[in-house]
Amino acid sequence: MNLASIVAIYILFWVMTAFVVLPFGVKNNHELGIASLPGQDMGAPGNFKPARILIMTTLISAVLFGLYYANYIYGWMDRTSFDWLFNPPG
Repeated sequence: MNLASIVAIYILFWVMTAFVVLPFGVKNNHELGIASLPGQDMGAPGNFKPARILIMTTLISAVLFGLYYANYIYGWMDRTSFDWLFNPPG
């Protein structure tokens, strides 16, 4: 696998992980007991911490990509591992 493929696949893992991590721990002003500003949406986050999201996303996506790359190198699972889904016995 060349470097461009590694970077592209890692970016895909990072973006997918970001969408999963984004809603964790976010509360709106009502849940935090803070007064909302006039015109502010009731569901707007009151404790948005982008640095925490970036760090969590980077760590989780690095682990997931590491597992993906290890599988690519060692061949733990390949496309034939899932033949039973498409050709059930019998």
